[in-house]
Amino acid sequence: MASLRIDIWSDLACPWCYVGKRRLEAALARFEHADHVEIVWRSFELDAAAPRQLEGNYVELLARKYRTTAAHGQAMIDRMTATAAAEGIAMRFDKIRPGNTFDGHRLLHLAGERGLQGALKERLVRAYLCEGEALGDPATLTRLAAEVGLDAAEVQAVLSTERYADAVRADEALARELEITGVPCFVLAQGELAVAGALPADEMLQALRTAWSAVAAAPGEAGATASEAGAVCGPSGCDGVS
Repeated sequence: MASLRIDIWSDLACPWCYVGKRRLEAALARFEHADHVEIVWRSFELDAAAPRQLEGNYVELLARKYRTTAAHGQAMIDRMTATAAAEGIAMRFDKIRPGNTFDGHRLLHLAGERGLQGALKERLVRAYLCEGEALGDPATLTRLAAEVGLDAAEVQAVLSTERYADAVRADEALARELEITGVPCFVLAQGELAVAGALPADEMLQALRTAWSAVAAAPGEAGATASEAGAVCGPSGCDGVS
């Protein structure tokens, strides 16, 4: 039986990544071969130079970033909030505590080895975008990771060292090699199809079916043959928000 692997580059602080995750899940719920899909979450930092926690609320940060007014910043947030709500996500930008996501990505690699990567990914993005949790804080990361079943002592041991740092950097190096400049980015069937951005669920479903046809006909043959594009976040900002 054929299988379909999806490698997803995304950041924990990326609103479009959460929307794209929900749209993929909606597509998979209708995909005929969903039981034969493997998802691998890859690391991508929108702001690798960010401190553990940034000062200021999200509206102020957006206004400074885009050199605009607080009112315009709030309007940007309102548009993203409405888009997320349509996918069942209650984003709370008024609670967000921005900061560095590198340690969170390291824990996702640990979770991948423990069979809990999908659960931790969901927990961390929800914590950041909906609950106001500070993902730059090791104690917060430890608590959230333990909630999905990771051993708290092992998590603390990872966070106190550089373990999995090379794995995060390897993901980011591969992203550069693949010319991925915005997230989410979905690479299906080891390169048979690339989806850059949060496509609507209907279009994502079609992408899944196209990729499945490719692997079923010629499994193991890599090399991107087609691509789709949706909304993304990149280091300079997010589509449809600014």
